Amino acid sequence: MDLRLISRLLGIVAWLIGLTMAFSVPWVWPALGPAVEFESDGLLGLGISIAICVAVGALLRFWGRDAHGSLYRKEAMAVVGLSWFLATVLGALPFLLSGACRGRDAEGQPIPMTIADALFESQSGFSTTGATVLTAIEDAELVPRSLLFWRSSTHFLGGMGIIVLFVAILGQGSAGKALMRAEMPGPSAENSYSRMQQAAWSFAGLYFALNAILTALLWFEGMTVFDALCHAFGAMATGGFSTYDTSLGHFEKAGYAHAVAIDYTIVVFMILAGSNFAVLYGVFVHGPKSMFRDVEWRVYMATIVGVTAFVVGYGMFHRDFAHPGHADRWEELRDSTRFGLFQVVSIMTTTGFGTHDFNNWNSFGRGVLFLLMFVGGCAGSTGGGLKVIRHVLFLKALWLEIERAFHPSVVRPLRLGGKPVEDSELGHNVIVYFALILVIFVFSWLFIVAVEPDRTWIEGGHPRENKLIDAATSVAATLNNIGPGLGVVGATENYARFTSATKLLFTLLMMIGRLEIFVIVVLFVPGFWRSH
Repeated sequence: MDLRLISRLLGIVAWLIGLTMAFSVPWVWPALGPAVEFESDGLLGLGISIAICVAVGALLRFWGRDAHGSLYRKEAMAVVGLSWFLATVLGALPFLLSGACRGRDAEGQPIPMTIADALFESQSGFSTTGATVLTAIEDAELVPRSLLFWRSSTHFLGGMGIIVLFVAILGQGSAGKALMRAEMPGPSAENSYSRMQQAAWSFAGLYFALNAILTALLWFEGMTVFDALCHAFGAMATGGFSTYDTSLGHFEKAGYAHAVAIDYTIVVFMILAGSNFAVLYGVFVHGPKSMFRDVEWRVYMATIVGVTAFVVGYGMFHRDFAHPGHADRWEELRDSTRFGLFQVVSIMTTTGFGTHDFNNWNSFGRGVLFLLMFVGGCAGSTGGGLKVIRHVLFLKALWLEIERAFHPSVVRPLRLGGKPVEDSELGHNVIVYFALILVIFVFSWLFIVAVEPDRTWIEGGHPRENKLIDAATSVAATLNNIGPGLGVVGATENYARFTSATKLLFTLLMMIGRLEIFVIVVLFVPGFWRSH
């Protein structure tokens, strides 16, 4: 293990984070709009944080100055895993150094963010989860506007990192190829990414372009530049951080003339963000038909359409979307389709934006959303979750095993899109991945049930009998990078009431889910750090 080489590359990561922080500094001045008065606390917190990032980067680069070796698989995995730990710590500094508060107590006094709070918020941003411990983000006295922009910037950096960091920075020979195959499972991964660094920069350009287009559209539809940027970062990174306590539902409640257009615009770009960027890039090269030739994208879209139909149908039956303003059932259907589609896409793509309190939906609707948390977007997207392609491969591998039970002598290859999969171990690897997710989910769920006190539910006005299901959805929402869950972590709730131990567990779960388990787990294996 070449630790000096790892140190040199981590120094670049520290500088990149510091550079990204610098873009949040201008928002401390009221002239740009969101800040009512000059935010001295925000400037101080960001300034010191940037200086620390520069210093840490310089120290890491100095220690690794003599490293000239090649980046092999182990070193590449170490850099990726450690860079996310480093990003979490450095990204937490502005929250702590600016004196940000997560809310107010019963007497109206500010509640300062703890170290666990700051680490949670930072990792939630970088992993594009969108879970939060901030309960009053619209209160500028508690959370400076410049800090809100940094919070959304972590989405932007984290969303792009999954495309560029694995390949453009680490795409050196077999190491980059191995990491890309781990991130983008499927038989076409190696062929599609034979020129990985060139492809990575092409995808980064596409990512920048889509962010810019969405920002312009949201600004045209009535958002301020600040809100448009922050929500574009959240949508394209499938993150979900908003600048309002009620998320995107704010624009409906505030009476924005284009609130409906904003919702549908975000839906379109969430779908794009949850798509494989190789498929999106192929549209520009080969035309739209190439998108429909991709098996994963067809299943992805079919799932969104099918689940939305069920959610809207059952929601209409149970009157989940009804309110006194509806003149007739057609208006109710219109709103049901709008809110149902938005929440299905938001959960499916692991974005976590909200326009409707799905915690009040019927049991079937909430159950479907819970299952969607374990689906996720496409491989090669900015979305988290298990990925659609893994579910496709899992079902195909399962069917082959069932067939072998009554035809043991038949040898039939795993097929995808009508073509045999060259990697004979791929089906087995997918099953192992599913098993690991299940093990992590179960033990994390039991940990929360055992450690988290009942007052977390009682003080929040939730029945403690819901502890089992709420704990399960909180694990699913963080492990799969969703953000909101059900009950105590529902669409209108947050993670502020949990103990520090549970928040740190959630922080680790978000990182594990974002980096596909193995890159984080191997860091805790002693043999990984040995030279041979």
